Amino acid sequence: MPPLPSELAFVPFVSVEHMMGLVHHIGVEEVLRNLADAIESDFKRWETFDKTPRVASHSDVGVIELMPTSDGEMYGFKYVNGHPKNTKDGLQTVTAFGLLADVDTGYPKLLTEMTLLTALRTAATSAMAARHLAPKGAKTMAMIGNGAQSEFQCLAFKAICGIDTVRLYDIDPAATQKCARNLAGQGLTVVQCKTAEESIEGAQIITTCTADKQNATILTDNMVGAGVHINAIGGDCPGKTELARDILLRSDIFVEYPPQTWIEGEIQQLDQDHTVTELWRVITGQTEGRKDAKQITLFDSVGFAIEDFSALRYVSQAIEGTGFFIQLDMLADPDDPRDLFGMFQRSKG
Repeated sequence: MPPLPSELAFVPFVSVEHMMGLVHHIGVEEVLRNLADAIESDFKRWETFDKTPRVASHSDVGVIELMPTSDGEMYGFKYVNGHPKNTKDGLQTVTAFGLLADVDTGYPKLLTEMTLLTALRTAATSAMAARHLAPKGAKTMAMIGNGAQSEFQCLAFKAICGIDTVRLYDIDPAATQKCARNLAGQGLTVVQCKTAEESIEGAQIITTCTADKQNATILTDNMVGAGVHINAIGGDCPGKTELARDILLRSDIFVEYPPQTWIEGEIQQLDQDHTVTELWRVITGQTEGRKDAKQITLFDSVGFAIEDFSALRYVSQAIEGTGFFIQLDMLADPDDPRDLFGMFQRSKG
């Protein structure tokens, strides 16, 4: 009988089924609030983290990326792809998984799906930023792009920012109908719109989340009036933007990590001497966010590894004492750390 591995060899694994069960168990809006708080807490200690633009492998049809970071005690990374063409083949545009490890030993502490978790953390980050940047008392949001992210965005802004009305638009009416159907009974007034222009009527917050890998103009300059907050989350690779350049020139722009956003965000349309503000500086009180009622604020979000780290850290804590994970026998654990071959030989019996 080969020796049994010790507890150190086992790594908690959260499958898609486990993640869905965990979120239902806690409640999706509570999870979104918890994630927003975890992300904001880590943004407050931004300077303690390793930071690097994500490592990207681009192709004509999509991108595959690794997003690593560490706070010196724990290390986390996410594998994620973005393939807009996948939808027509019945596949997800974005899939992901992530890992959290102990810096002291290098041993993994959590392996989890992150397709669902990325949607949750992206929505939580959007609403967390809007908590600092959006007009006070904002109640209506335009949701332009009604794909896989849209419902999470709407629920996050409801749970974290208090919006009560969402105005939906997508170039594909079936996507808008899907989003409206999924949001039924969620405590939001849902308005299906036929044009992007119609969707922004009366909206204090405008979220753009489209998938096409191209320089598109989802919002033209004349569509955006004073005093709104724009949550631009569709841009996530070189050559993909959603906003007319003139909107950027009229806005105060807030970003996660400038070296990455200059490559992938809306600001790739601007000269690199243009002033942008790192969001963590607003959260820590080092600089102002929204200054007056007429200001246009723009959160040019491309997603950053610290947000994934926060999500992994949250899930690692949330699964404790639950059945929403299994233990994977993932690490070789010989009695003598120098005798890996001996362990292999003994397994033969």
